[in-house]
Amino acid sequence: MLKVKEAVIVEGKYDKIRLSSVIDGVIIPTGGFNIFKNRETLEIIRYFARTTGIIILTDSDSAGFKIRSYIKGAVHEGRIINVYVPDIFGKERRKDAPSKEGKLGVEGIDGEIILEAFRKAGITADHTEEPADPITRLDLYELGLSGGENSSEMRRKLLSELDLPERLTVTGMVDILNTIMTRQELYDTVKNYRNVLTSSSAHSDGEG
Repeated sequence: MLKVKEAVIVEGKYDKIRLSSVIDGVIIPTGGFNIFKNRETLEIIRYFARTTGIIILTDSDSAGFKIRSYIKGAVHEGRIINVYVPDIFGKERRKDAPSKEGKLGVEGIDGEIILEAFRKAGITADHTEEPADPITRLDLYELGLSGGENSSEMRRKLLSELDLPERLTVTGMVDILNTIMTRQELYDTVKNYRNVLTSSSAHSDGEG
């Protein structure tokens, strides 16, 4: 298992599953053409472009290049690395027939070929161990960041303090927090900000 410091952008959930067997890192599926209208996913991609940089790994067909081009145009700052899988013709196991262009998508590409594509792009990767004690939705609930009367306002305030997209859902927030801090660091951060978060929420509730 190799660790990649950049967030990797792929098209679909099966691409993510395939890639997760090869690398350890943040993998963000676009949902195919849904990226054109999914504001939250695009904001997450922009965040990682500014911080860790992103790797775009889409299929080698015309749809993959269209998605790649859209992301490159929508990310206005940060670092983008393009990784290209070769044209390999065939059919993924889960499908009854090949794609329109007959090319394998990322989900059907051999792991060694994917790693070679990363190496050709000059991506630095290191051996790593699986992270322990990840942040979960339950942690956000226990910290008052979800499921409570003022949770939405507290969550937005914390996201703002962390320079993260304020429109993130709870699930999206959990995903990003696990890439930038440990569970203990989250608890310490919320403890440090609790007074200002509570004060901000109370003030908002009192406004007529």
